[in-house]
Amino acid sequence: MQIFSGIDEFNIPDHSGISTSIAIGKFDGIHLGHEKLIEEIVSHRRDGLSPLVVTFDSPVSDYFTGEHTRVLACNKEKTDRLFALGVEYIYMMPVNRQTMTYDPELFVREVLCTGLHAGVIAAGADLSFGDKGAGNMGLLSRLSAELGYETVQIDKVKYGDEDISSSLIRQAVSSGDMERAGDMLGRPYFIDGRVRHGRQLGRTIDMPTVNLIPDDEKLLPPYGVYLSEVVFDGRQMYGITNIGVRPTVSDEDKVTVETFIYDFSGEIYGESIQVGLLHFMRPEIRFDSVDKLRKQLQDDKINGIMAVQRIKGS
Repeated sequence: MQIFSGIDEFNIPDHSGISTSIAIGKFDGIHLGHEKLIEEIVSHRRDGLSPLVVTFDSPVSDYFTGEHTRVLACNKEKTDRLFALGVEYIYMMPVNRQTMTYDPELFVREVLCTGLHAGVIAAGADLSFGDKGAGNMGLLSRLSAELGYETVQIDKVKYGDEDISSSLIRQAVSSGDMERAGDMLGRPYFIDGRVRHGRQLGRTIDMPTVNLIPDDEKLLPPYGVYLSEVVFDGRQMYGITNIGVRPTVSDEDKVTVETFIYDFSGEIYGESIQVGLLHFMRPEIRFDSVDKLRKQLQDDKINGIMAVQRIKGS
């Protein structure tokens, strides 16, 4: 497994005999449509091709709009998921003037073929790349016979009557509809991170929490309390997670992700965990006192237990 940001990093002597099956895309969130595309390139291992993904190190829209876009998957989350799906190489292409204005035909010839040794190139019908987005599946198909690679067009995966897309999932996350987001992703919407030390207020009310500081690039749902799934060290557990700034006990405008895990005790400071958001329970509230906060958290705990029981019983 290798991540590289320049073609020279890939073209080393050890890779001289490698031919690749390539998928091109932004891959924000790695949803069910993306997984179908990855499944295609991984299937060509049977032909002796190594699956390789061409993607970007930051949102392409930022370059064109000058605005900052929060992402469904930070780079580490994205690359970890791609490797888990069987990808061997990831070209994390920098987003800059050179890459965004690359002549599309030269990109196919110099980057995909000469640089990345393409034997198969797979993408969706709406693929666009290169200067002014002029590169598309038509161009790939036209050049394939001359350059000696095969093209595979992957159809969209539907959610109801709509094509699954990162934009559609972003809308669901932004509105707190975690069930809809999870259905399109094929798994819960996760926040990854290392457990940090908190103020340990939860220990005083019999609700100790594990605390994450989310990546600045990560798209977060509305502040509030969520039923959650926690994955740690190969274990899958349930919990309730508060996302927000803890207005009752803190004046800092610092977003935290705090999770109470059912049926778990132990010190996991510094460990990496995943918190998957299953269901929005209530918005974050500023209470008049810590006692009122304590009462609400106990109610949240009970409501969460009931929700977990429904999940396990279904």
